[in-house]
Amino acid sequence: MASTTLICDTQPWKDLKAHVEDIKKIHLRDLMNDKERCESMMVEFDGIFLDYSRQCATLDTMDKLYKLAEAASLKQQINRMYSGEHINSTEDRSVLHVALRAPRDAVINSDGKNVVSDVWNVLDKIKDFSEKVRSGSWVGATGKPLKDVIAIGIGGSFLGPLFVHTALQTDPEAVEFAKGRQLRFLANVDPIDVARNITGLNPETTLVVVVSKTFTTAETMLNARTLREWISSALGLSAVAKHMVAVSTNLKLVEKFGIDPNNAFAFWDWVGGRYSVCSAVGVLPLSLQYGFSIVEKFLKGASSIDDHFRSAPFEKNIPVLLGLLSVWNVSFLGYPARAILPYSQALEKFAPHIQQACLLELLFCWAVYVLGVSMESNGKGVSIDGVPLPYEAGEIDFGEPGTNGQHSFYQLIHQGRVIPCDFIGIVKSQQPVYLKGEVVSNHDELMSNFFAQPDALAYGKTEEQLLKENVSQHLIPHKTFSGNRPSLSLLLPSLNAYNIGQLLASYEHRVAVEGFVWGINSFDQWGVELGKSLATQVRKQLHASRTKSEPVEGFNFSTTKLLTRYLQASSDIPGDLPTLLPRI
Repeated sequence: MASTTLICDTQPWKDLKAHVEDIKKIHLRDLMNDKERCESMMVEFDGIFLDYSRQCATLDTMDKLYKLAEAASLKQQINRMYSGEHINSTEDRSVLHVALRAPRDAVINSDGKNVVSDVWNVLDKIKDFSEKVRSGSWVGATGKPLKDVIAIGIGGSFLGPLFVHTALQTDPEAVEFAKGRQLRFLANVDPIDVARNITGLNPETTLVVVVSKTFTTAETMLNARTLREWISSALGLSAVAKHMVAVSTNLKLVEKFGIDPNNAFAFWDWVGGRYSVCSAVGVLPLSLQYGFSIVEKFLKGASSIDDHFRSAPFEKNIPVLLGLLSVWNVSFLGYPARAILPYSQALEKFAPHIQQACLLELLFCWAVYVLGVSMESNGKGVSIDGVPLPYEAGEIDFGEPGTNGQHSFYQLIHQGRVIPCDFIGIVKSQQPVYLKGEVVSNHDELMSNFFAQPDALAYGKTEEQLLKENVSQHLIPHKTFSGNRPSLSLLLPSLNAYNIGQLLASYEHRVAVEGFVWGINSFDQWGVELGKSLATQVRKQLHASRTKSEPVEGFNFSTTKLLTRYLQASSDIPGDLPTLLPRI
C-alpha cells in the first residue's frame, strides 16, 4: 500500500463494512446448527486445537477477512519481520523476537548480520552461569550457595517472566528442578514491593538480577540501589559483585554500579520490552530457578509457533486467525474489549502480560486524544506513516482464570456489554486431584465450565424457554439471556514448558497481525514517555520542597493542591535522607 493509503480505503474493508448488516441478521444459535461451517472453523497445529465457530462470522466473513489480509500485504509484512527489515520505523529497528528462540543453525539477519549466533552465545553463557549457581560452584560472599533469586525489572522485564514462572510453578517436571529454590520479581518502585520481596530472605543466599537495557530505567535502578544497600549493609560493599548480576547492554554503567561486566548478559535493540521474555530478560532468572533444560523446552515451543506463523496458509494459521478475528470484532462489529479466560490457575498471570502487549497501544491513543484526534479510535491514533486513523483499532484486554472470573465479571459478559472471549483450556492438569465418591475429578469440574460457558454466551436463554420452565413473569426480563456473544476456544494438551512457549508466541503474533492489518506500529511505545517526563518535573519539585522548603510552582491548580497536601502531610520525611530499609 502507498504510504498515505489507509486500510479502510481498500475494497475488502468496504466489503466487510457492508457485510456487517448481513451478520447482524443472523444469531449464533443458527450459525451453530451449520455443521459444515463449524467444522471449517476448527484448526489444529502441534497439539493446539482452535475452535472459532462461536464467532459472529460466516464462511463468507472469513473469505472477506482473508482478502483484507491480502490488501494489507499481511504475508509480505510477516516476511519483512522475519527477514530483519526495520518494520519498527519510528525507532528505525528490526523486530526479531523470533530470533530469540530460533534453532542454533537458523539464519535470521538484522542489518546484514546473522543475529542467531549472538543469541546462542548469550544462551550458552546463561546455561553455564545458571548451572554454576544451581550446582553450588558459584557461591555468595560468605561461601553459602545462592538459592534465592530476585529479578528486578519493570514492564516487559517483569510481566512476561512472571507469567512463565507462575505457569511453571506447578508443572511436575519444573517443580523437581526448582526444589529448594525461590524466584521473586521486584517491579514496583513502591517500597512495599521491596519489603515483600526481601521478607524471609537472607542476603547471604540471595542473588539479584538487575534487568535494564540502558541501566538508566528510573524505577528499576532505584530498586537496584535499594537491594545493593540491603546486601552491602549485611555483607559489605565488595559482596555486590558476588550477589548481583545484570541483563543490560550498558557495560560502563553496569561496572560503575559495582557489578562485574563479565556477569552482564546482553540483549539487543531489536527486542522490544514486551517481547523480551525469550531473551536474557526472562531466560536468565527462569534458568536459575528451573534449570536451562526446562527453559529450552519453553523456547522450542515458541519456535514451533514461529515456524507455523511464517509458513501456514492463513486459513490454517492460528495466530493469523486470532488476529483477523480481533480486527473483525473491534473495527467492524464495534467490540473494543476482549476477555482472556484461562481455565487454569497456572495461567493467572497470562492476561496481565497480554494486556501490556495490547494496552501500550491504547496508552498512546490517550495521549493523542489531547491533541484532538477522534475519540472513536481505541488504538493508536495514527497509522505507521503518521496518518490519523478514522477507524477503531486496539483492544482493551482483561481476564481472570476460570472459575474465579465466573463469580466476578461474567455477569457483565452474559447480560451486559458484548465482550468477545478467549477460553483457554488444558486437557491434562498439572496437578490432578481425584476424590473417591465424587461424580467427576476436580479438573473435570473445572473443564465442565470451560465447555459450558461458550455455549451459554452463544445461545443465551429465551423468553419462551423460561415460560416452559414456569418462571414467574416478573423475573423473565432478569433471567433472559440474549446470547449471540462471540467467543473462541483454545485447547492445549497440557501445560508444560513447551506448551507455555506455544501459547506465548501465538498471542505475540496475534498482536503483530492486528497491527499489520490496521497499519499501525505494534512495536514502539511512545505513549509511556509523556508520563515519565512529567514525573521528572514532579521529582525535582519534591526534592526542592523537602530540602529547601521551596513552594510548589509550575503546575496546574489541581496538581499544585495535591502536591502541597502530600508534602504537608509527610513533612516528617527528612530532606537529607538517611538509609532506611524495610523492617518486616
